[in-house]
Amino acid sequence: MQATDTVAKPISAADQAQRIPITLTVNGVAHQLEVEPWTSLLDLLREQLDLTGTKKGCDHGQCGACTVLVDDRRVNACLTLAVMKDGAKVTTIEGLAENGKLHPLQDAFIEHDAFQCGYCTPGQICSAVGLLKEGRAKERHEIRELMSGNLCRCGAYVNIVAAIEHVLSQGEQEARP
Repeated sequence: MQATDTVAKPISAADQAQRIPITLTVNGVAHQLEVEPWTSLLDLLREQLDLTGTKKGCDHGQCGACTVLVDDRRVNACLTLAVMKDGAKVTTIEGLAENGKLHPLQDAFIEHDAFQCGYCTPGQICSAVGLLKEGRAKERHEIRELMSGNLCRCGAYVNIVAAIEHVLSQGEQEARP
């Protein structure tokens, strides 16, 4: 039996030619990256930057588990090509806390028990931060409608809406990313 070589193979010139240089500021840190043109923002965050808080759910933009903020707007990272966001500022669930202090929405999700299994929670929280920044939701039915792209298999919707209402009632100054 022959021993197999476990050393990583160098990237061929053909593969290197397919990589595109981009710059992203992720959670306040600038990154110079080279990505293949088909790399999703989700895969870049999880596989290259090791930011695994953002979840891969359906990989079709239907569940919202991969929601992150790009230039303070909520996007489905699974449907967004990384090369399209060259120069953008990306905030993931890992980037919401400041100086060890949780974002007000993270605190509210804990206080209102707005998660059960927790899988959708990072996307729910990032989407809620974006929702508050948009300033369009003032009442419960508006929150429900504008959060409808984020699914929760456990059915914690009542508590998720309560957490968002709590932060909304505290004032928009707390809706910082």
